[in-house]
Amino acid sequence: MLTIANRVLEEEGELLLKYQQRYDYFLTDESQDTSMVQHAIIEKLVQKHKNLCVVADDDQSIYTWRAAEPQYLMDFKKVYPEATILKMEQNYRSSKDIVNAANQFIKRNKHRYDKNMFTDNPAAKPIIVKRHFNDKNQTSYLVKEISTVANYRDVAVLYRNNSSSIPLINLFDRAGIPFYIKDSDNRFFSHWVVEDILNFMRMTFNDKRVDILDKIHMKFNGYITKQQMAELKAVRNNDSVFDNLLQFVQLKEYQVKQLKKCKEIFRDMKGIAPLSAIRYIRYELGYEKALEKMSERLGFNLEYLVGILNTLEEIADTLETMEEFAHRLKYLETLMKNSKRQKNENVVTLSTFHSSKGLEFKRVYMIDLVDGMIPSKAETKSYDEGNHELMEEAVRLFYVGMTRAKQHLELLSYEKKNGSPVKESPFLSNIRQIIAPVKEKAQLNAVANKSKVPSNPNGIKDRSQLVEGKMIKHRVFGHGEITHIGQESIDIQFPSSNKKLSLSTCIEMGLLEPVD
Repeated sequence: MLTIANRVLEEEGELLLKYQQRYDYFLTDESQDTSMVQHAIIEKLVQKHKNLCVVADDDQSIYTWRAAEPQYLMDFKKVYPEATILKMEQNYRSSKDIVNAANQFIKRNKHRYDKNMFTDNPAAKPIIVKRHFNDKNQTSYLVKEISTVANYRDVAVLYRNNSSSIPLINLFDRAGIPFYIKDSDNRFFSHWVVEDILNFMRMTFNDKRVDILDKIHMKFNGYITKQQMAELKAVRNNDSVFDNLLQFVQLKEYQVKQLKKCKEIFRDMKGIAPLSAIRYIRYELGYEKALEKMSERLGFNLEYLVGILNTLEEIADTLETMEEFAHRLKYLETLMKNSKRQKNENVVTLSTFHSSKGLEFKRVYMIDLVDGMIPSKAETKSYDEGNHELMEEAVRLFYVGMTRAKQHLELLSYEKKNGSPVKESPFLSNIRQIIAPVKEKAQLNAVANKSKVPSNPNGIKDRSQLVEGKMIKHRVFGHGEITHIGQESIDIQFPSSNKKLSLSTCIEMGLLEPVD
């Protein structure tokens, strides 16, 4: 419709004149989200009187994948040379801590109008940056923290991908935390990996179902070919599919051995807990290996597929039967759909970074802040190849997430996902540099000066002995509790203040002693 409208206004002079005379003033709001064809239509409509007001924030342009064109804002004076540009730099929403950090962070981007955001709001509390052991610990931490909040409507959990919401809704439901999902995506529950797992489970109840075997025969280590499946379908005696394969279908010697083994595995799985069943399917029946081969052959994202399996294991945990597991999936799917109705209730908001734009909350948790998620692998690759546009949009997206918070902002990442090590988002390293007080940096540098600090024979020299919650003694600051351990630093709460120290220096110099 837009392209046709633009062409009509271009070709039909009388029609264009009619609309130019009909409206004396034009205003485009959220103009950073406007596409080139929309800009072209506006240009034609204001051609005569030039009475145009554009409201936009180039730092919040996060929709280029929807055809938004942020470059148009940068070229605005070329199109309208007589225009006046006014910068609205005061933030009325967020605390001083958040505004100052976000203002410095967005300056990573060079292709933007030079602005300095400020606020007259007082400081509330410093931005919290936490790195958990794994993604499960992150989710458990969220449940623990949010369950103590008086008003759930004050809280938002923001993530980049919709898939992050599934473990959240599972644990939130179990903990009795009500929620609203702004942009729920039920595709998880209809994903073919989920359906595969359910089909494997169905086979443990009834191994006579040829129709079910037909759906999964290429995905476990029975090595059944399409031709052999066709032969099996011709056998109609309502016996076990494995017995019929062994008795009526021509098989290779290695297939006979494998099918006998698979038959035993399915038999062993009957009636076991769903978590154990999923692990049997993944490892004993070779489903995960099959996913690896499919990903290599068809270009699937293996990490995403394995992530689905891990999420299914989280859902299955504590359930006793496979029937319960199937019901739980249906229940969560319905819960996700129905959460839309709770928009104006006292509930926690779950949202992607993109959909959070324009919203505000007293307390915001930004989660899954790992490299490969934000920025994505594609954004990092594009940046390494010299194209900075995608990376700058990722920075803007992170900035949008930060500025949703009024008073309390937490940035969460983890060390492992799906059992494999992951790096935290480089954006977090940047934020740490921004929020680290100068005084603490000076203390860190002083401690790191090894020539002035003698080695301590009683000090902790093994990183594994440093865990969150452990009490230690520092030779200068006294007794304290470890509150966070990052890749390069360690946070310790001492009686007078919280200190961020160099992890490597503490270990090498034995600066921290164990406390009984």
